[in-house]
Amino acid sequence: MPFRELNNVQLDTLKELSNIGMGHAATALSQMIGQPVYLRVPHVTITEISQVPEHLGGAEKLMVGITLQILGDARGSIMLLFPEESAHLLLCSLLGQQEKKLVLNEMSESALKEVGNILASAYLSALGNLLNKSLIPSVPLLAYDMAGAVVDYVLIDLSQSSDLAMIVETDFTGSPDQDFAIKGHFFLLPDPATLDIFLDAVGGSHD
Repeated sequence: MPFRELNNVQLDTLKELSNIGMGHAATALSQMIGQPVYLRVPHVTITEISQVPEHLGGAEKLMVGITLQILGDARGSIMLLFPEESAHLLLCSLLGQQEKKLVLNEMSESALKEVGNILASAYLSALGNLLNKSLIPSVPLLAYDMAGAVVDYVLIDLSQSSDLAMIVETDFTGSPDQDFAIKGHFFLLPDPATLDIFLDAVGGSHD
């Protein structure tokens, strides 16, 4: 199904699916850092592929990005984007690091990739259970770069099947009354053909 043909009921269905999946992912992250994680209600954006970096906060904004492909019965990409300071706070929590700024080395990169793997696995497991589909994350890739560069390879894959990208975005944050105030963005970018799989499974593929 082309992205532009989605109606409001179908968009709400995708939001609810993502909300459930992200709830499981947030629980996993909360257990990792030992603090509550709060979610914003997901929202769906359909935009020109060339405009995606701008939608993610500006092509030149420095981010730590963790990207994974969705494998199994559906296809697409998952992206986790952390502003530089949030990535630093996350590593301080996970590794007990005391550096005053973000330092990426083999240990810290491995820790961040594992965060991405755990969140994506929890998200896709919950989604797969709801849809009765097998959804598996690929090995995570990490980039510490401007937002435009982080999403480039994901967009190359998407542009082969559509001139539009559908972004299901969920923002999450740590407890505001704690020193640890991580902020992150979780993005699901399904392939166009995957929409039919999602919507058929929940009976929402037709008006």
